[in-house]
Amino acid sequence: MQVSQDRPVELRSAAGLSKILSLIVILLIVAMAVRAQEGITTRADDKAPLVIDGVSEGDVFGMGRSVEVRGIVRKGVIAFGGDVIVDGRVEGDVGAIGGSVIQREGSYIGGDVLVFGGAYHHGTSTAGRQPEGKTMMYAGYEQELRDMMRHPASLLSARWSFAYLGQRLLAVLFWFVTSLAVTAVIPGAVSRGVARLRLTNLRIAVIGFVGAVVCTFGVTASLHLLPTPVGVVIGIMALMFLLLAYIFGRVVIHAVTGQWLQRRFLGEGKRSESATLLIGSAVWTLLLSLPYIWLAIVALLMVTSLGLTLTARYHMRWKQPTE
Repeated sequence: MQVSQDRPVELRSAAGLSKILSLIVILLIVAMAVRAQEGITTRADDKAPLVIDGVSEGDVFGMGRSVEVRGIVRKGVIAFGGDVIVDGRVEGDVGAIGGSVIQREGSYIGGDVLVFGGAYHHGTSTAGRQPEGKTMMYAGYEQELRDMMRHPASLLSARWSFAYLGQRLLAVLFWFVTSLAVTAVIPGAVSRGVARLRLTNLRIAVIGFVGAVVCTFGVTASLHLLPTPVGVVIGIMALMFLLLAYIFGRVVIHAVTGQWLQRRFLGEGKRSESATLLIGSAVWTLLLSLPYIWLAIVALLMVTSLGLTLTARYHMRWKQPTE
């Protein structure tokens, strides 16, 4: 009895692979050309700050602009993409995302101060604060957060440049190396994920969507209903789970995409696992670089990745495709 020994099939000719990669490069150049035709839109000047002179009984929000409190605010003040300047009195919390909190001499803040992307300035003397008030500050990426909050539409469109193209190439390299590492560590799980995605992709999408809804509302409910330390731990665990699920799902999707393209364009003896992962990484990096639709692609990847992860160890009879 002869025993057949499986060995990896080497890529004997680079012609078919070069055709696929050339197609990806052409699509990338076309996307860059389309983006260049749109031109660079000149943004309007920043909005004038929202000034509170009298007494405000509710919360005050500055959407894409700064807030200057000269009177009294009974509740809280928060600015998205701007600064909060307190000249008067705020009895609640004060926060700024993509900006700073500036407390002038003689002013008063009764709650906490939260700053993300800026700083808390209160002069040289002791600021007018409640003794129980806390200050939480993360100083970094202020200008980026300010631009994002003031011009949220920029999140949907990519700014094509040589630097951005270099970042995309690095992203292809990162996901290619990550895919190689994951397939080397857990080859069986990746193979089963590929089989499940080929056979029952709709079922996986439904399971992933349900999982995303449960994670979102479950973490939100735990943060509100459970004690703060327990809610924070649950939130961190959920974020770690989503990150690991996304990495695993991306690797499986890269493998499925690369295998499908190789079957379409390459012969039986000209395929390799490395080329499969490289092609899949390049294709999905290209899709995530497309203006306006990349957010929907991220959602699709996340839902599919959750479905693959949640069904990874669930032994069930997957329906075999009919010949």
